[in-house]
Order: sequence, then C-alpha cells, then structure tokens
Amino acid sequence: MPELKYPMTEKQNVVDEQFGVKVADPYRWLEDDVRVNPKVAQWVEQQNAVADSYLDSLPGRDILASRMEKLFDYERFGLPRKAGKYYFYTRNDGLQNQSVLYVREGLDGEGRELINPNGWAADGATALDGWVPSKDGKKLIYTIQDGGSDWRTIKILDVETGQDSSDEIKWMKFANVDWVDEDGFVYSRFPQPEEGAAFQSLNLNHQVYYHKLGTDQSEDRLIYATPEKPELNHSAELTHDGRYMLITSSSGTDEKYELTIIDMQNPNWTPTKLVSGFDYEWQLIDGMGSKLYFVTNKNAPKLKVVSVDVSAKKPEFTDLIAERAETLTRAQIVGDKMILSYMEDAKSLAEIYDLAGKKTGEVNLNEVGTASGFSGKPGDSETFYAFSSFTQPGAIYRFDTASNETQLFAKPDLAFNPADYMTSQVFYPSKDGTKIPMFIVHKKDLDLSQGAPTLLYGYGGFNISLTPGYSATRMAWLQSGGVYAQANLRGGGEYGKAWHDGGRLLNKQNVFDDFAAAGEYLIANGISAQGKLAIEGRSNGGLLVGASLNQRPDLFAAGHAAVGVMDMLRFDRFTAGRYWVDDYGVPAKEEDFKNLLTYSPYHNIKNGVKYPAAIVSTADTDDRVVPGHSFKYIAALQAADTGDAPKIIRIESRAGHGSGKPTDKLIEEYSDIYAFLAHHTGLTIEDDAEEAKDMDNQEQGK
Repeated sequence: MPELKYPMTEKQNVVDEQFGVKVADPYRWLEDDVRVNPKVAQWVEQQNAVADSYLDSLPGRDILASRMEKLFDYERFGLPRKAGKYYFYTRNDGLQNQSVLYVREGLDGEGRELINPNGWAADGATALDGWVPSKDGKKLIYTIQDGGSDWRTIKILDVETGQDSSDEIKWMKFANVDWVDEDGFVYSRFPQPEEGAAFQSLNLNHQVYYHKLGTDQSEDRLIYATPEKPELNHSAELTHDGRYMLITSSSGTDEKYELTIIDMQNPNWTPTKLVSGFDYEWQLIDGMGSKLYFVTNKNAPKLKVVSVDVSAKKPEFTDLIAERAETLTRAQIVGDKMILSYMEDAKSLAEIYDLAGKKTGEVNLNEVGTASGFSGKPGDSETFYAFSSFTQPGAIYRFDTASNETQLFAKPDLAFNPADYMTSQVFYPSKDGTKIPMFIVHKKDLDLSQGAPTLLYGYGGFNISLTPGYSATRMAWLQSGGVYAQANLRGGGEYGKAWHDGGRLLNKQNVFDDFAAAGEYLIANGISAQGKLAIEGRSNGGLLVGASLNQRPDLFAAGHAAVGVMDMLRFDRFTAGRYWVDDYGVPAKEEDFKNLLTYSPYHNIKNGVKYPAAIVSTADTDDRVVPGHSFKYIAALQAADTGDAPKIIRIESRAGHGSGKPTDKLIEEYSDIYAFLAHHTGLTIEDDAEEAKDMDNQEQGK
C-alpha cells in the first residue's frame, strides 16, 4: 500500500464561546463553497489525490466494480401510474445512468419512450426527478434535478407529441406539484437566492403558487404564504376530484403539521384553517365530496385513520380505524376500499378495509420484505405495488381491490440466485436493556466458524424506518462473502412515536449505544469477529458513524461516513439544516448545546487513541448536508494522533446528497468504498468464479 501523506490543512485561530464554554473551530474556512473559494477547491483537489492514490492500490476493487456492473445490469421498472387511458412508468434497461419515462395506451399497450434524461448532461448527473400526469393523461408536469442538488426545475410536456411547452418554474425545493385543472397547477417555492448563495444559504419564506399554463413564472398567483413565520414550509395537494386543496405546513423535520384547506369552488380560493398548532402528524388519504380521510398520530402514537366533514360549521375528526400494535405507515383509497400499509418489526403488512372502517381482506406478500405503492383513487379498483427484500429487487404487481386478485406486472431477471442467500432477524439488548431488531443477511453456505467480515449499517433518526430493500452495491459485498447487518436503532420510526423520541434530542446517545450493542452482538455470537466489523451510514447515519468511531474505536475495524452531519454546533446555519433542530436540538440553547457537544464528531476526536480505518464521502454540490461538515471532520481526524490506519475523504463532483446519482458514478463510488472496507476487515475479493456459479444456479433454477 502507498504511504499516506495527508495534505497540510491550514489551522486558523477561530474560537467561539457559548455558555462559558470555549470551542475551537480551526477549520471553519472549509465551510466555504468550493465553487466560490479557490482555496477550498485546491484543498479538495489535494485530498482527492491522496484518496485516489490509496484507493487505486486496493486489491479487488476492479473485481468489485465488475461485479456491481453485472448486478446493476437488469431491466427494472418503476411503479405505473394511470391517468385517462394512459399508463406512465419508468424503465431502466440495466446500465443506463438515469431511468427513462415511458407511456403506453392501455395496460397491454406498447411502451413509448416519453422522457429520456440520459442525454441531458455529458456526465449523466442531470436526472428526471418527479412527474405528475394530468387527470386525462394528455399533459405531464415533470421536475429536473441537476448535479444532485435539492433545487428542482419544473417543465411541462405534451404527452401526444412529446414536446415541451415554454413553461419553466425555478427555485422549487421540498415540495410536491399537483394539477388544479387542465390549465394549471399548484407548487411551492423559495425566493430566488442571492448571487452565489444558492447552495449554502438558509431556506426561508416558502410560498404556494398557482401557475397557469402558457404564462411566465413572474405572473404566478400567490396562494398561501406566512411572511410573519418565514421558517414554515408549505406543501399543497388536491383531492382526486379537485374539490379541495389541502396545504400542509411544517416548521422542521418532525411530523407536526398545521392544515389549511381551500374550497376550490370558491373563486377567491380563500384559505381556512382546519388544524391549528404544530402538535400532530396528518397525512391526507383523499377526499370524497366534503369528507376527507387522514392518517394521524393524535392520541395514537402508532397512528390511526380518521375522517372529517369539512363542510360542517365546526368540522370534527372521527376515528375510523383504530391504532393497533403494528405501526401504520400509509393509507390509500383504491376503488371503494382502503389499503393500509403497516410495519411489524420493520417488515411490511398490507390490509384492506371498506370505507366504513371494517377489515375485508389483506394483500398476501408471502415473505419478509418491503411493500410500497398502492396508490389509486376512488372509483378505480386498480393499483400497483412493489415488493422487495435484501436479496430480491422490486417486483411490480397489479392488485384489484374489487376481486382481490394479484397479477405480476414486471419481475427482473437476475445475475444471481436469491435462494442462495438467507435473511434472519434478531433482537439484541442495548446498553439500557431495550431490545433492538436487526436483520442479518449472508450466503447460506457462508463459513461463520471464525466470524466473517461484516458490514453493519444504521441510521437512527428523523422517524425514518430502515426496512428490507435491495441494493446492487450491497449485493456485491454479499457475493464476495461478506455479511450485511442492518440495525433498527431508536430515533427511527419502526415502532412509532416512542421509538423516535427514544433516540433524539437529549436521548440521542441511545442511538450510538444501540449501534455499539449491535456490533457487540455480532462479535459475541460469532457472526463477525474482532477486526472484521465495518460500519456505514449516510447523512444522519454519517453522524452515527463519526460519533461511533469516536466513542468505540476499539470495537470497529473500519467505518464509512457518507454525507454526514459532523459539526453539531453549526448544522443549523446552512440550507436545510435549520429543520433538523427537531431531532438534534437548538445549538443556541444551553441544554441542547451541552448535549450536542458531548457527541459532535468534529469536536470529540480522541488524540492519542488508535482509530479504525475511516473513509468519509461527500459531494461538492451537496446542498442538503453541506460538504463543509465532512471537510472539517476529516481535516481534524488527519491532524490528530489516531494511529496508522488511513483516514481519507472521497469527494465526488456534481453529485449531491444522493438522489439522482448516475449508475456509473454509483459503481465507481461503491467499488472504492467497499474495497476499502473489505481490505480493512479481511474480506478477500475473489475473481468472477462466484458469479459464474451463481449464474449456473440461476439457469438450473429456471
């Protein structure tokens, strides 16, 4: 391996004092945008040169890249969406950088390419983000994401001709788009940022607008805004019949919303408050006439279904389907039925109810995995859903709520046999005795007599649940003889509000304890072994990895912190960071400040302690978790005396927080990262003999 010589990173005398505590921040200059400050750009170039030199020397990296390419190379479909006589769906032939949008007339019609984003950018990093057909299917709103940024551009397409109109909407972020009528749509946007501040400035003054087709954005009609509360976000949607517009307002990442309703039959579109106070979660299911249906956690931590007649003088919510032991994640009206998606120990259930709240059946999912979709509308009994597991990419099914019949719509042909792998679920005790669920995946014939190199993944925050799902890059790790473990840490949404509350704010340390306990379980039970355990996490999970490497450097052999939140004292000063105070707390409040300082990765690096090998990854255009977090953290880690194991950073260009990343960049990135983790956990990456064996098994299975 090449000798690692880290770039000398300039230290500046920057010290902040809060609540009597002096906190040094010598690398604050690395917070500057790489596109604005040439000094930061030069530092990025130097760090990438060191990382590239090291990664280029890793054994098995090219084999991993080849393995991932084969694993990505299968035809895959997105969930179809019906509008008028048309069905819209995405398709990727395997190695396309971006999936292509197709349309067909009738379910059995021939697909026609409608939008192909693969020619939009030479590097493949401009993506088709979202799309919404009009009710008759003749027009399509679609949104464009460039270079991984959270900013979106809205365009309009004529489905018959495939031609774009002249309409273009800028500065949309963190919102949905919905048709109001055949002449226009509603969307939310922020004001245009000042020059040079688009990728770092705080996002304030979200507003809801109506855009009339064929007009300039400057003429759009302002529907709803709260200038007296610039921190609020607003997202608008319409009931399927177009009768009511619902505006959901939020102040952070917590599912605590205010609801404002507009009767669209009133030409003034006068907003009326339906729910005041940011106290509970409200998900609109749909409306039938003046009766609206919602999922809520009001007096139901694991959620329930309620209804309300908004035409009443004093609308009141009525319980329809009560809370139960499993966590309710979503509900949709399809035909004259309601499909409820539940989560039981991080696995999917799907049940069918009538509109009076009586259970009438269920969707048979057959195995442990994740079901998603079930979108539909009243009066049409047809819906589609996807089902995936750790070893099976998403197969698409058509389900009819009138007949309860399921039909396969699309199932991919694979370069391996899923039957060769096994998934188990265990429940292990955390530091305080709380039982934490964890999935463990590996080859059925894997030799565990000495413990195997294991990749432990976690998140633990923002009420986000980690459920079984397929990853081509992760499958390359499994094919190579590694174990994959996924822990459902507190802070997530797997068991409702109490589980989320148990891992945030002053309880955040529970998340790190849960993760460490997962590692201890894997080693104690012979699944992994000392020196063979790597950890990985993204975003809030990157924070998890950074904090875990600081707190338990003895436990792990290697860590990958991706696009992590690493400076817990300044996260709320950039782009979307201000929303995260719901989970992390407010750095300007003394109690929160002192708590954040106990685990902030940037501030808790232990000088003189031997650290595991660490690879940090981020992107120069990440405007969700700005790359300055990762820059400052790796600079501090490299400057400290933490032993000889490498501490490097991989900085991608024109790739943001993760979404929209082209296939070739994913293969390049994860062959680097998993080769790094394999090398430092003792996983030997063999040649393609294993894939040939898998292909033989697959052929025999057919």
